[in-house]
Amino acid sequence: MKILCLSCCLCLSVLAVDAEEMDTVKVRQVNLDEVVVQSFKQNRDLRLEPLSASSVTGTAIQNRNITGIKEFSSFIPNLFMPDYGSKLTSPVYIRGIGSKINAPSVGLYVDGIPYFEKSAFDFDFTEIDRIEVLRGPQGTLYGRNTMGGIINVYTKSPLKFQGTNAAISNGNYGYRDYTLSRYSKIGEKFGYAISGNYNRSDGYFTNLYTDKTADDQKAGTGRIRLEWQPNEQLSLGLSSSYDYSNQGGYPYAVCDSVTHRPGEVDYNDYSFYKRTLSTTGFSLDYRGRGYSLSSRTAFQYLSDHQGIDQDFSVKSIYFARQDQKQKMVSEEFNIKSTTASRYKWLFGAFGFWQGIDNTVILDYLSQDYSTRKLYDTPTYGVALYHQSTLDSLLVDGLSLTFGIRYDYEHASTDFLSFKEAGGASDQVDAFNSKLNFSQVTPKIALQYMFPSYGLIYATVTKGYKTGGFNTSFEREEDRSFRPETSWNYELGAKHPFLDNRLRAELSLFWIDWKNQQISQTLPSGRGSMLTNAGRSESKGVEVSLQGNPTNGLMVQLNYGFTHATFKEYADEKKGLDYSGKYLPMVPSHTFSAGADYTIPNPCSHIDRILLSATFTGAGRIHWKEDNIVSQPFYGQLNGKVSATKGFATFAIWAKNITNTHYTAFYFESGGKGLAQAGRPFTIGGSVAVNF
Repeated sequence: MKILCLSCCLCLSVLAVDAEEMDTVKVRQVNLDEVVVQSFKQNRDLRLEPLSASSVTGTAIQNRNITGIKEFSSFIPNLFMPDYGSKLTSPVYIRGIGSKINAPSVGLYVDGIPYFEKSAFDFDFTEIDRIEVLRGPQGTLYGRNTMGGIINVYTKSPLKFQGTNAAISNGNYGYRDYTLSRYSKIGEKFGYAISGNYNRSDGYFTNLYTDKTADDQKAGTGRIRLEWQPNEQLSLGLSSSYDYSNQGGYPYAVCDSVTHRPGEVDYNDYSFYKRTLSTTGFSLDYRGRGYSLSSRTAFQYLSDHQGIDQDFSVKSIYFARQDQKQKMVSEEFNIKSTTASRYKWLFGAFGFWQGIDNTVILDYLSQDYSTRKLYDTPTYGVALYHQSTLDSLLVDGLSLTFGIRYDYEHASTDFLSFKEAGGASDQVDAFNSKLNFSQVTPKIALQYMFPSYGLIYATVTKGYKTGGFNTSFEREEDRSFRPETSWNYELGAKHPFLDNRLRAELSLFWIDWKNQQISQTLPSGRGSMLTNAGRSESKGVEVSLQGNPTNGLMVQLNYGFTHATFKEYADEKKGLDYSGKYLPMVPSHTFSAGADYTIPNPCSHIDRILLSATFTGAGRIHWKEDNIVSQPFYGQLNGKVSATKGFATFAIWAKNITNTHYTAFYFESGGKGLAQAGRPFTIGGSVAVNF
């Protein structure tokens, strides 16, 4: 509480002024309502909607030197993303709801394109216009597996931004990052954008056995975006991106049996993860008289290859390999009203097909044999949804919103298992199975808007996540798992103060969910599976403050508290009852505070100096259901100083300035605790030109 009170007094946090606003030499007051944030499916500014949402501009992301989604962790209230050790899976938790393996419980959309696999979540954050995080179930509008919330990422539009940008950033631990982009228009109706990025790192942790770093990385991204607006009513867009990464992964170390702190990385076989990700989307928007039509068509291809020393020792005992190929096609169409009448409506339809081919090979090196498992898992689904809002209900300012969605999903799997030894291959198991899921998810919200543009609201929403097939299992009853459902109850308030120089948001939530999908270790101890674990609940509070207390200074404070516990959960395999225990991987507190301060014309040789500082913290985090091992609250201080002269900007940045030691991820395997330490203090510099 002392930290929270002190930070409230200092009003520290991060919100940057858009580059367009800083082009003038004189820094003026920034009106917090100048950036109107509207999404593909929302009718109004999100700050006027009855939901808990945060939006961060691309300029703020650049000022924070945030380069990927995992660095977004704790920056948003009750948002946490542990570092699993590679891009293979990027678990995301909001308000305690998340998933360590299999399908995510938090949705990700990039320019209206859904990302269904966590293996695709971790991508480069260059050329981002803004990011929205909507907390709480978003199934009514967004559907599949958005029980915890949704993250919307929007890239820059060539009809809004023009120019050429180039940047070079170097740092310790061999960090290098190179970016080049071009935004231009041909006439007034057609725009194109081309961008490329390459980054690498020598790694942060040395493997004692090999005397080489365990987590080196090389990655490159290319992106093209075309936009055509032939008239005021019609807009067409085409975007395509290609992402390749090759990284050493899983710098796990054996933990001390008493302190549970990780020691040194020390295992004999190099572990790695390689990924190719291609995403293409086509958008169509038509604005008629009193309505608008929108369509998003997408195709995504993912191919990856993983190798991991699964015993994490200097002995040759186990080595696991995985090859995965995923294809996803989706189409979404909606029509919504655009009139200024009391009644507003939206109708939509969504369909997708996803095919996943997965091969898992486990080499028993000490016993000289291997097991090979092949999974062919196609899934398709369709959905229909509607949302209505009636304003001035009974009295001016009172609004009622009702939404409902119907989802149907069909999943099937074709599984084969072989044992290979001495050049012979024997089939061990095979099965073909199908699953069907359907669900109706309603939402109701009541809000009252004050004449001062503040509002209070109350919502009740049903959350839903489909079931599916486990890719690891050792018993017949563990081949699949059932859907999970939740009810989310929320009260909130949003209000501007001090002549719109300060904006405050507060939300209280309670989530009651059943048949929670929990990751459990296989009986053999090699691998994990999902099982339904009874009933849990999560309750908490979220507070956000952002403001412009004086010219040139932007501040923001974010705090989230989550109390997530099992209400009914008995692990019959181990004979243990975890009822009353905290949910694993969920921090009780998330906190961020910081500020950006711009100094115009400090001298004749510099046009502008920007000082930026951010503090983020998270904890306590319980790593397992038994709550024995946990990470206490920890914080990191990041900062950046930049100077601009004409079209060039020079910057010095640093992350984890206090060199805080913490555990980023912990698990148990083979009777021992393994963990990845958090990244140490890093520092570097960058040069960027814009013309």
